[in-house]
Amino acid sequence: MIAESFSFPEINAILRWADFFPTFNKIALIAVAAALIGSVVFLLAGSKDPLVAPRGVRNLAETTVEFIENGIVMQTMGKSGLGWTPFLLSLFIFIYLCNLPGIIPILQMPATARMAIPMFLALLVWVVYNGVGLKHQGFKYIAHTVWPPGVPVALKPLVGVIEFISNIIVRPFSLTVRLFANMLAGHILLVTFALLTQSLVSAETKVWLLKPMAVLPFFMLVFLTAFEVLVAFLQAYIFTILTAVYIAGAAHPEH
Repeated sequence: MIAESFSFPEINAILRWADFFPTFNKIALIAVAAALIGSVVFLLAGSKDPLVAPRGVRNLAETTVEFIENGIVMQTMGKSGLGWTPFLLSLFIFIYLCNLPGIIPILQMPATARMAIPMFLALLVWVVYNGVGLKHQGFKYIAHTVWPPGVPVALKPLVGVIEFISNIIVRPFSLTVRLFANMLAGHILLVTFALLTQSLVSAETKVWLLKPMAVLPFFMLVFLTAFEVLVAFLQAYIFTILTAVYIAGAAHPEH
């Protein structure tokens, strides 16, 4: 029976990878490759003659920069936030390149489907926006967090606790879980339909009538693969635009 030939691997088998050498496995390899690829693309783009019409790698780099500036920075921070373009650009490119290997044969694993990288990025963002708040507002940043201005005195203690928990705990936690959970869910779905397709195709002779049914999970596998390309982009975009919103809010609390 098909139930006998189909067995889903243990969760560790699809999430944990043997180390190439101590502390360095496929996830680390993907993260390093993402950082190197992003750096090389922009180094090559920067080496081109700026007086020549952009094409190739330079055109790709300029298009990405314009997307970050117009689609994220200007929408959340205004002209005063253009200085944050390099940071937000680096964040977006790195996350996207860590997401994309989930659909690449052999790799078939987004580095962000493990908790460590999303958590590190979320904590980095947490340090950055709180640092911006302290730089621009000084002690008022902390005071406004625990004693929000414009709120009735009777409600300030409650609102202050909510704001403090939101800024200190919920934001980094939500950034981490949103990215991690979405990429992990996509990875597990792809593995599930790939295994189901394989099981139906390799079904024993006595259940050969089930072989044509393999087209159904295979169609879902193709659809989900294409969908994961969009998800990889959207998750990188959401993480980056929320970072911009948090930085803008810390620098300009009135906004």
